[in-house]
Amino acid sequence: MSFVGPSKPFVERLGAFITDPQAVVDLRLYFGIGLPPGSVPFTGSRFEHLAGGGDRAEVADRITAEDLIAVQALSVTVPVPVALDILEGRLGARLSGLLQAIPRDIDMVDAEGDVLAEGAPADQAWHLLCDQYGVDWVIAGKLLARKRPRLLPVYDKVVRCALGRPRPFWLSLHAALREDDAALHCQLLALRQVAGVPETVSALRVCDVAVWMGHRAEGHACPR
Repeated sequence: MSFVGPSKPFVERLGAFITDPQAVVDLRLYFGIGLPPGSVPFTGSRFEHLAGGGDRAEVADRITAEDLIAVQALSVTVPVPVALDILEGRLGARLSGLLQAIPRDIDMVDAEGDVLAEGAPADQAWHLLCDQYGVDWVIAGKLLARKRPRLLPVYDKVVRCALGRPRPFWLSLHAALREDDAALHCQLLALRQVAGVPETVSALRVCDVAVWMGHRAEGHACPR
Protein backbone atom coordinates (compact mmCIF):
# COMPACT_ATOMS: atom_id res chain seq x y z
CA MET A 1 0.00 0.00 0.00
CA SER A 2 1.40 3.40 -0.98
CA PHE A 3 1.71 6.22 1.53
CA VAL A 4 -1.04 8.84 1.09
CA GLY A 5 0.10 11.52 3.53
CA PRO A 6 -0.22 12.41 7.20
CA SER A 7 -3.55 12.52 8.97
CA LYS A 8 -5.02 15.89 9.86
CA PRO A 9 -4.92 15.15 13.64
CA PHE A 10 -1.21 14.34 13.36
CA VAL A 11 -0.42 17.62 11.61
CA GLU A 12 -2.56 19.62 14.03
CA ARG A 13 -1.05 17.96 17.10
CA LEU A 14 2.47 18.51 15.83
CA GLY A 15 1.71 22.13 15.03
CA ALA A 16 0.26 22.69 18.49
CA PHE A 17 3.50 21.63 20.17
CA ILE A 18 5.64 23.75 17.85
CA THR A 19 3.58 26.93 18.20
CA ASP A 20 2.96 26.67 21.94
CA PRO A 21 4.78 29.60 23.64
CA GLN A 22 6.00 27.12 26.26
CA ALA A 23 8.15 25.50 23.57
CA VAL A 24 10.61 28.41 23.74
CA VAL A 25 10.93 27.96 27.51
CA ASP A 26 11.30 24.20 27.13
CA LEU A 27 14.02 24.45 24.50
CA ARG A 28 16.03 26.90 26.56
CA LEU A 29 15.72 24.66 29.60
CA TYR A 30 16.63 21.51 27.67
CA PHE A 31 19.71 23.01 26.03
CA GLY A 32 20.77 24.97 29.10
CA ILE A 33 20.36 28.40 27.55
CA GLY A 34 20.24 31.25 30.06
CA LEU A 35 20.22 28.95 33.09
CA PRO A 36 21.67 30.24 36.37
CA PRO A 37 25.29 29.27 37.16
CA GLY A 38 25.52 25.74 38.47
CA SER A 39 22.35 24.59 36.73
CA VAL A 40 22.62 21.41 34.70
CA PRO A 41 20.90 21.10 31.30
CA PHE A 42 19.37 17.85 30.10
CA THR A 43 21.99 15.28 29.13
CA GLY A 44 20.30 15.07 25.74
CA SER A 45 21.62 18.52 24.97
CA ARG A 46 24.96 16.82 24.23
CA PHE A 47 23.49 14.37 21.72
CA GLU A 48 24.26 16.52 18.66
CA HIS A 49 27.51 18.07 19.74
CA LEU A 50 29.49 15.34 21.48
CA ALA A 51 32.88 14.98 19.73
CA GLY A 52 31.79 17.42 17.04
CA GLY A 53 28.69 15.52 15.91
CA GLY A 54 28.05 12.19 14.25
CA ASP A 55 27.59 13.63 10.76
CA ARG A 56 30.92 15.40 10.39
CA ALA A 57 32.61 14.37 7.17
CA GLU A 58 35.35 12.17 8.59
CA VAL A 59 32.97 9.89 10.52
CA ALA A 60 29.62 10.35 8.77
CA ASP A 61 29.64 6.90 7.18
CA ARG A 62 30.68 4.83 10.17
CA ILE A 63 29.36 4.48 13.71
CA THR A 64 31.96 5.43 16.29
CA ALA A 65 32.37 4.97 20.03
CA GLU A 66 31.36 8.62 20.43
CA ASP A 67 28.05 7.86 18.67
CA LEU A 68 27.38 5.00 21.07
CA ILE A 69 27.98 7.32 24.02
CA ALA A 70 25.85 10.06 22.45
CA VAL A 71 22.77 7.86 22.38
CA GLN A 72 23.28 7.20 26.08
CA ALA A 73 22.68 10.92 26.55
CA LEU A 74 19.15 10.13 25.34
CA SER A 75 18.72 7.41 27.97
CA VAL A 76 19.27 4.34 25.80
CA THR A 77 22.22 1.97 25.58
CA VAL A 78 23.41 -0.21 22.75
CA PRO A 79 24.15 -3.67 24.21
CA VAL A 80 27.89 -4.32 24.50
CA PRO A 81 27.99 -7.30 22.08
CA VAL A 82 26.20 -5.23 19.44
CA ALA A 83 28.41 -2.22 20.12
CA LEU A 84 31.53 -4.35 19.64
CA ASP A 85 30.15 -5.76 16.40
CA ILE A 86 29.49 -2.23 15.21
CA LEU A 87 32.97 -1.01 16.12
CA GLU A 88 34.99 -4.06 15.15
CA GLY A 89 32.85 -6.52 13.23
CA ARG A 90 30.72 -7.26 10.23
CA LEU A 91 27.73 -5.32 11.51
CA GLY A 92 29.73 -2.10 11.45
CA ALA A 93 30.85 -2.76 7.88
CA ARG A 94 27.28 -3.43 6.74
CA LEU A 95 26.01 -0.26 8.42
CA SER A 96 28.81 1.78 6.88
CA GLY A 97 27.82 0.55 3.45
CA LEU A 98 24.26 1.69 4.03
CA LEU A 99 25.28 5.02 5.55
CA GLN A 100 27.27 5.81 2.41
CA ALA A 101 24.00 5.69 0.48
CA ILE A 102 22.08 7.99 2.87
CA PRO A 103 22.38 11.74 2.13
CA ARG A 104 24.21 13.71 4.81
CA ASP A 105 23.75 17.37 3.81
CA ILE A 106 19.99 17.56 3.39
CA ASP A 107 17.07 18.38 5.67
CA MET A 108 14.13 16.00 5.84
CA VAL A 109 11.85 18.66 4.37
CA ASP A 110 14.00 18.87 1.23
CA ALA A 111 14.48 15.14 0.75
CA GLU A 112 12.52 13.15 -1.79
CA GLY A 113 10.14 10.64 -0.28
CA ASP A 114 12.02 7.66 -1.67
CA VAL A 115 14.98 8.51 0.60
CA LEU A 116 12.78 7.62 3.58
CA ALA A 117 10.67 4.91 1.99
CA GLU A 118 10.50 1.23 2.81
CA GLY A 119 13.49 -0.55 1.36
CA ALA A 120 15.64 2.58 1.05
CA PRO A 121 19.13 2.47 2.64
CA ALA A 122 17.92 4.38 5.73
CA ASP A 123 15.09 1.89 6.21
CA GLN A 124 17.47 -1.03 5.66
CA ALA A 125 19.86 0.36 8.28
CA TRP A 126 17.01 0.76 10.76
CA HIS A 127 15.82 -2.82 10.21
CA LEU A 128 19.38 -4.15 10.41
CA LEU A 129 19.83 -2.51 13.80
CA CYS A 130 16.44 -3.69 15.04
CA ASP A 131 17.41 -7.25 14.11
CA GLN A 132 20.20 -7.18 16.69
CA TYR A 133 19.55 -8.72 20.10
CA GLY A 134 18.63 -6.05 22.64
CA VAL A 135 18.20 -3.26 20.07
CA ASP A 136 14.66 -1.95 19.73
CA TRP A 137 13.16 0.62 17.37
CA VAL A 138 13.95 3.47 19.78
CA ILE A 139 17.66 2.64 20.01
CA ALA A 140 17.91 2.06 16.26
CA GLY A 141 16.23 5.37 15.48
CA LYS A 142 18.36 7.36 17.89
CA LEU A 143 21.58 5.90 16.55
CA LEU A 144 20.61 6.76 12.98
CA ALA A 145 19.49 10.24 14.06
CA ARG A 146 22.97 10.79 15.48
CA LYS A 147 24.45 9.97 12.05
CA ARG A 148 21.91 11.93 9.98
CA PRO A 149 20.45 14.58 12.34
CA ARG A 150 19.03 16.74 9.56
CA LEU A 151 17.33 13.87 7.75
CA LEU A 152 16.29 11.29 10.35
CA PRO A 153 14.41 12.20 13.53
CA VAL A 154 14.82 11.09 17.11
CA TYR A 155 11.67 9.11 17.86
CA ASP A 156 10.79 7.43 21.15
CA LYS A 157 7.80 6.25 23.15
CA VAL A 158 7.01 9.74 24.48
CA VAL A 159 6.92 11.31 21.02
CA ARG A 160 4.96 8.36 19.65
CA CYS A 161 2.41 8.76 22.43
CA ALA A 162 2.21 12.51 21.90
CA LEU A 163 1.58 12.33 18.16
CA GLY A 164 -0.83 9.43 18.02
CA ARG A 165 1.43 6.71 16.62
CA PRO A 166 1.43 7.74 12.95
CA ARG A 167 2.68 5.03 10.60
CA PRO A 168 5.10 5.15 8.92
CA PHE A 169 6.50 7.90 11.13
CA TRP A 170 9.33 9.10 8.89
CA LEU A 171 7.05 9.55 5.88
CA SER A 172 4.27 11.08 7.99
CA LEU A 173 6.64 13.66 9.45
CA HIS A 174 8.22 14.31 6.05
CA ALA A 175 4.85 15.01 4.48
CA ALA A 176 3.72 17.18 7.40
CA LEU A 177 6.86 19.32 7.18
CA ARG A 178 6.32 19.86 3.45
CA GLU A 179 2.65 20.86 3.67
CA ASP A 180 1.63 24.45 2.93
CA ASP A 181 5.00 25.46 1.50
CA ALA A 182 6.91 23.88 4.40
CA ALA A 183 5.04 25.94 7.01
CA LEU A 184 5.88 23.65 9.94
CA HIS A 185 9.54 23.47 8.97
CA CYS A 186 9.70 27.27 8.83
CA GLN A 187 8.05 27.45 12.24
CA LEU A 188 10.70 25.10 13.62
CA LEU A 189 13.48 27.31 12.28
CA ALA A 190 11.80 30.37 13.79
CA LEU A 191 11.37 28.55 17.12
CA ARG A 192 15.05 27.63 17.13
CA GLN A 193 16.03 31.24 16.53
CA VAL A 194 13.74 32.72 19.17
CA ALA A 195 14.91 30.20 21.76
CA GLY A 196 18.54 30.92 20.97
CA VAL A 197 19.31 27.31 20.12
CA PRO A 198 22.45 26.95 17.94
CA GLU A 199 21.92 26.34 14.23
CA THR A 200 23.95 23.16 14.63
CA VAL A 201 20.81 21.70 16.20
CA SER A 202 18.62 20.50 13.34
CA ALA A 203 15.01 21.45 12.78
CA LEU A 204 14.11 17.80 13.41
CA ARG A 205 15.78 17.89 16.80
CA VAL A 206 13.99 21.12 17.71
CA CYS A 207 10.76 19.32 16.81
CA ASP A 208 11.64 16.30 18.91
CA VAL A 209 12.53 18.34 21.98
CA ALA A 210 9.44 20.57 21.71
CA VAL A 211 7.14 17.55 21.48
CA TRP A 212 8.98 15.50 24.11
CA MET A 213 9.13 18.30 26.67
CA GLY A 214 5.59 19.43 25.97
CA HIS A 215 4.08 15.98 26.30
CA ARG A 216 5.98 15.23 29.51
CA ALA A 217 4.67 18.48 30.99
CA GLU A 218 1.12 17.35 30.22
CA GLY A 219 1.64 14.52 32.71
CA HIS A 220 0.92 11.61 30.44
CA ALA A 221 1.94 8.08 31.40
CA CYS A 222 2.97 6.89 27.97
CA PRO A 223 2.43 3.20 27.18
CA ARG A 224 5.55 1.19 26.51
